[in-house]
Amino acid sequence: MLEPPLPHCSSHAGQSQVGLCRRATTYRPSLRWFTVPDALFAEPRLARIYDLWEGERVDLPYYLAITAELGARSVLDVGCGTGNWACMLAEHGLEVVGLDPAAASLDVARAKPGAQRVRWIHGDVTSLPPLAVDLATMTGNVSNVFLTPQDWLATLASVYAALRPGGYLVFESVDPTDRPWLRWNRESTYVRREAADTGVFESWLEVTQVKGDLVSTLRTYVFAADGARLTSAGTRRYPPRAVIEESLSSAGFELADVRGAPDRPGLELVFIARKPAANS
Repeated sequence: MLEPPLPHCSSHAGQSQVGLCRRATTYRPSLRWFTVPDALFAEPRLARIYDLWEGERVDLPYYLAITAELGARSVLDVGCGTGNWACMLAEHGLEVVGLDPAAASLDVARAKPGAQRVRWIHGDVTSLPPLAVDLATMTGNVSNVFLTPQDWLATLASVYAALRPGGYLVFESVDPTDRPWLRWNRESTYVRREAADTGVFESWLEVTQVKGDLVSTLRTYVFAADGARLTSAGTRRYPPRAVIEESLSSAGFELADVRGAPDRPGLELVFIARKPAANS
């Protein structure tokens, strides 16, 4: 759950250009998640500052409570990014698989305390080995990186296959009702941070195009130490609640609940869906 929403993808190498220059470098995403949605997750310099840029993950205790509520002991973290959620789960004694298509983000994740207890997989949901987990999650708006209904349904099918009968899928999605992207501009998204290894950097977001339920943005990063200016282009899909519910039904899930995100009330919805039990 980010402000404004960007997965780590949440969402989450590939076809991004990854050459750094001292002045300006722009990374443009492919339309498919497994090629990494934008440089924020794939470029090593940006991946290293991601946690500092994002700030405290106040959503994770909420997801931990849902995990306990559902009685899950094994979790697939789809779009695990820099690994905060996966490592938290492992620290609480759960069996965890962390999946992400961005190698740079996984490098950051693997260096964190407790990371050795997580099974890290570099790839997308088609890269998964046979699994039968209790719970699959997509935090940080990972669900919004899938830009076509076909890609989203294919993802749901792969997650469905990775769940045990009776297992759950929990994910969040931006509620498009109020069109929150109308408020995303340099002034409202500007942040200035200082990292121990890279020094001071600035960042802001600007919307470049809105087409139907697709919103394209450009995030700019400026590093004071060497004057480097990096830009990361990305597109997200924000379907309405009814469309998401229909997609879950089409993929074979039973919708258990839809809740407002407590850390972003009125802006995001949390979906809880269940794979039917074998005898149901």
